[in-house]
Amino acid sequence: MGDPAAVFKAYDIRGLVPDELDEGLARDLGSAFALLIREAEPGTGRVVIARDMRASSPALAGAFADGIRTQGIDVVDIGLASTDLAYFASGHLDVPAAMITASHNPAHYNGIKLCLAGARPVGQDTGLTRMAELVEAGLPDGPGGGRIEAADLLDAFADHARSFVDPATLRPLKVVADTANGMGGLVLPAVFDTLPFDLEVLYGELDGEFPNHPADPIHPENLRDLQARVLAVGADVGLAFDGDADRMFLVDERARPVSSSAITALIASAILQAEPGATIIYNLICSRVVAEVIAELGGRAVRSRVGHSFIKMAMASEGAAFAGEHSGHYYFRDNFGADSGLIAALLVLEALSTHDGPLSELIAPFDHYAASGEINFEVDDPGAVLDTVAAFYAGHPQDHLDGLTVDAGDWWLNLRPSNTEPLLRLNLEAGDPVACAERVTEVRGLLGQ
Repeated sequence: MGDPAAVFKAYDIRGLVPDELDEGLARDLGSAFALLIREAEPGTGRVVIARDMRASSPALAGAFADGIRTQGIDVVDIGLASTDLAYFASGHLDVPAAMITASHNPAHYNGIKLCLAGARPVGQDTGLTRMAELVEAGLPDGPGGGRIEAADLLDAFADHARSFVDPATLRPLKVVADTANGMGGLVLPAVFDTLPFDLEVLYGELDGEFPNHPADPIHPENLRDLQARVLAVGADVGLAFDGDADRMFLVDERARPVSSSAITALIASAILQAEPGATIIYNLICSRVVAEVIAELGGRAVRSRVGHSFIKMAMASEGAAFAGEHSGHYYFRDNFGADSGLIAALLVLEALSTHDGPLSELIAPFDHYAASGEINFEVDDPGAVLDTVAAFYAGHPQDHLDGLTVDAGDWWLNLRPSNTEPLLRLNLEAGDPVACAERVTEVRGLLGQ
């Protein structure tokens, strides 16, 4: 039997297969999810289940479905899908959904991302803790009788994604996309099929062993093949997706990575041109250029904690049109408040299509600060270290929305504890690379590293 204590994370369920997550535990998790649905959404009769291309995903999806059906709820199996396709299915059918995936983790991991009807998030405070309690207490026998049916929503999702752009504005850009043998290899060709772009897909074969490189494009070494191909074919843009294709990263025509903050600012500017005064959410690790652009264009900028469950709740409570995160997640009100790297990519390509110049010039106004990137520090007592750093910078404005943020005017930092490890994660931004490096060195000294 798997290890329930090990698999419940802040935003989803994830663990090593089969030591931490096996079919028996997946069945119990399906039953617990069904009971959660009964409590949160009485009368719900169906749940969507989707899965990625990992070798363990079919068996885990089948066991999870069995657990749901034992509680008398029907299952709509949409088969292989990206996570944003699963969220679309939840919103489109107005039912809860489960996506069997470990996203960017290595092949020997798997997990489950969950949402309630309308793609409403299920995180630690919105259902996962309750599911853990149900599993620990022992699950009651259900009435059984739940049925299972297959459905294909890929074409409907492709139509939905394309609805975010005006085809008449698009021009035949050369696009290279590295899907890293993940689910982007399924959804990208379907979405791009009727668009005028010249799309070349690297590693489009679905293979959960990730034979070419890890499916985690936030790490620069995993962009090298994409960068080389962009230069080799003279592409206008390079796109990179993670294993379940919900995150998207860019490289420009010179093969230089584009920060997710710059992408957030670019998309926010497009949203605000179409919807003046709209509310845009950004997490507190995004570059300050995001808030500056939103303010300059007359929008309302709202700062949020890091993490999809917090972002999605803020989207709903604030009535936001769009939200962006430093990690390559982009959320859209008209996508049921859920994130989609693919929709974000289409909006970037639309902006580039209407711009008289290359992507590097289009992005330049949004990329004039120097950032440290996320730096992890192993510490014995994260809370005590945060207190030390807060005391050292006591002369500057601070807040504790998510860890510790210090705003020193011409630079800022955020230090926040990991949800699962004795780590502190540092993000720091300054006006130029020299100042940024000096401040990072200063913080390293405070941390004794």
